[in-house]
Amino acid sequence: MTPTVLFVDDDQSLLEGIRRALRGEPYEIAVAGDARAALEIIKTKKIAVVVADEHMPFMQGSDFLAAAAAHYPAMVRILFTGRPDLETAIKAINQGQIYRFLTKPCPAEEMKLCLRQALQHRALMVQAARLLAAFRRQQRALAELERQNPGISKVARDASGAVMVDDMPVSLDELLRNIAASIGAPPEE
Repeated sequence: MTPTVLFVDDDQSLLEGIRRALRGEPYEIAVAGDARAALEIIKTKKIAVVVADEHMPFMQGSDFLAAAAAHYPAMVRILFTGRPDLETAIKAINQGQIYRFLTKPCPAEEMKLCLRQALQHRALMVQAARLLAAFRRQQRALAELERQNPGISKVARDASGAVMVDDMPVSLDELLRNIAASIGAPPEE
């Protein structure tokens, strides 16, 4: 699935220039003229990266990015402004949890590199979340096995470090059925 990058800026000529400059990049471009329109787009379309201008009608970009961070934490957020100041940067970092802070005018090559890095960052975040979920499932399965077969997760070693195997408290068949049940696999006949 091709990722989508959303640009939010009230300068329509700038948005058209961005579309032209980023033509041929490996992502779709969506645009919104203000934060309200951007929020409507975000509700209906999965956005990977959002790039927002700070000075817009209805809502400042840093406020918009803070709202996006609260409701869509996996979306990478970038603030893009022609009038950078320390207060705006601090607000965007602390409340909007932005990935990058870009100033206008931004060279096309810098923008392309930034967006590619942002998409890579998002892919790593998504993969980390998947791995964490798999780890938690495995931890629950191991805890269930330990509950059903106390001591099964304990490993006894002799003085040389070799694993020692005592008599099993259950039959091998019963143990395999318990393992299959804890991971949701059908028992083999």
